[in-house]
Amino acid sequence: MKPVDFEGRNALIAEHQDEYITLPAQYKNDDSGTVIFCWELSWRERFKALFTGVVWQAVLTFGGPLQPQMLATEKLEDES
Repeated sequence: MKPVDFEGRNALIAEHQDEYITLPAQYKNDDSGTVIFCWELSWRERFKALFTGVVWQAVLTFGGPLQPQMLATEKLEDES
C-alpha cells in the first residue's frame, strides 16, 4: 500500500523526513481530533484482500498510548 494525495488534504506529514514516506493528511476541525489518510492498494494487494477479506494494520506508538483507529472503504465526510 502507498499513501496517496486526495481532495481536501491540508497537511503533509513527514514531508522532509527521509526515513519516512510523506503522508498526505486532512486534519478535521472536530472534537475528536480526526486525521484522515488515503491509501492505494497494488493489484496484488487488491486480489489478496478480495480473497482473504483481511487487511493488517501496524501503528508505531514509540511507547506512547495507542489512540483509537478506524479503517474504511469510503472517506469520512463532515456530518454537518
